[in-house]
Amino acid sequence: MSDGWRGAGCFSSEKRVRQCARGHAIKRRMGDVKQLQGYLACPRCDKAPLAFDEGRFRCDACKIDFPDIDGIPWMFADPDASLGEWRNRLQFALQQLGHEIAGLDVELKDNDLRTLTRRRVERYRKSLDQHRRALQKLLRPVDVQSQSGSYESYLALRTRLPADQGLNTYYANIHRDWAWGEEENEASLKQVRSVLHDNAELGDVLVLGAGAGRLAYDIHRQLDCARLVAVDFNPLLMLVANEMASGQRLSMYEFPIAPRSLEDDAVLRRLSAPGAAGDDFHLVLGDALRAPFAAGSFDTIVTPWLIDIITEDLPVFAARVNRLLKDDGRWVNFGSLAFADPSRARRYSPEETKAIVAESGFSDPYVSQATIPYMCSPASRHGRQERVFTFCAYRERAAGQPPRHKALPDWLVTGKEAVPLTQSFRTQAMTTQIYSFIMSLIDGRRSIEDMAKILEQQKLMSRQEAIPAIRSFLMRMHDDAQRQQGF
Repeated sequence: MSDGWRGAGCFSSEKRVRQCARGHAIKRRMGDVKQLQGYLACPRCDKAPLAFDEGRFRCDACKIDFPDIDGIPWMFADPDASLGEWRNRLQFALQQLGHEIAGLDVELKDNDLRTLTRRRVERYRKSLDQHRRALQKLLRPVDVQSQSGSYESYLALRTRLPADQGLNTYYANIHRDWAWGEEENEASLKQVRSVLHDNAELGDVLVLGAGAGRLAYDIHRQLDCARLVAVDFNPLLMLVANEMASGQRLSMYEFPIAPRSLEDDAVLRRLSAPGAAGDDFHLVLGDALRAPFAAGSFDTIVTPWLIDIITEDLPVFAARVNRLLKDDGRWVNFGSLAFADPSRARRYSPEETKAIVAESGFSDPYVSQATIPYMCSPASRHGRQERVFTFCAYRERAAGQPPRHKALPDWLVTGKEAVPLTQSFRTQAMTTQIYSFIMSLIDGRRSIEDMAKILEQQKLMSRQEAIPAIRSFLMRMHDDAQRQQGF
């Protein structure tokens, strides 16, 4: 972690005191992180225990040092490359915010704006600029302006970040967790309680896919845990969780998609936890599909809102959970069952989910279902009721060693095997050829009807079919161009 920002410039005595206090909090968290040594394993080769020196873990077998981000171990199989990719994504997102601000400046030059409209846009522009500055400060430990690691290491290890993960992914969850979501947070913890025995001792707990950390925090504070480790791969969410778990406060803007009123399109929220989490609460940045922990490390594993959104088939993931649990350890799952796998066969029903868990070395799951509020911001017209599916199952036998997760196929990694000619590739190839041909017809003189005649002459489609097809394609091109300009 870079400390260059701390001593720069002149500060008031009060600000110096606040920074010193925060510095001590970070050092305390970094001191406690050594407690993870008995749990962590190398996500590349599975070696355990890892070496620990100067606040960082190291795999001597792989000769890899794992960075820490504001005291949080960065435990990816390819730490330099994954950190580089996150830096690029976060930096690009910050640049997009700057581009959006510039677009708002252009809008405000319109002298015909209504008074209320100008007031709203000016207010939004100011809020967005403050939001960008706050994010830049929060993300300093990631050092977003550094150069990225090499992409080749991703290929070699067959790992990569999900394409949809970035600055705005699950950003609204931060406010739900630490500002206005008490009703949902309490209902979520109640559902976890509902599948546990009264006064259950959870022992050493792992929360996979912890997000901004509120459910993990509540489990640690309100249930009987010896130690809790919360894992996620999104550094923004984990940095917020780090601040909250340390008893700090943050001010961050919420931007509802459907604001209730004129001033609800940008709402400054005060984020805080009821209190510091304590020394036995730990955060780890890593991939749940390559969880950086030794086999048999945990008494309880909790997977909130996770099993239906990961890219891995449920039976394989269930085997991973089984491997990380001690004998008779418990698996608690909480969240929706909205499997969206491209394969229809992998979109499991509740009945299939129960059967898969039982077939993966667990007892028959005890299930609780309830309808709870979901993302019901007081500033938004959105929000819904969600029917959540919670289960608890005990590890009865080993499920076998699951294969190491590979996000990329061999033909893409080695470059030496034949690229499979799948139906989707065939369709995309034909679509690309037609689009390329249409683009080649744009010369500043031809109309849509002129282009349709040429497609008919080439026997690609009839003129009647071509006109709406070309128009639809050009409309998408036009819309994409408008979005890229930020207007």
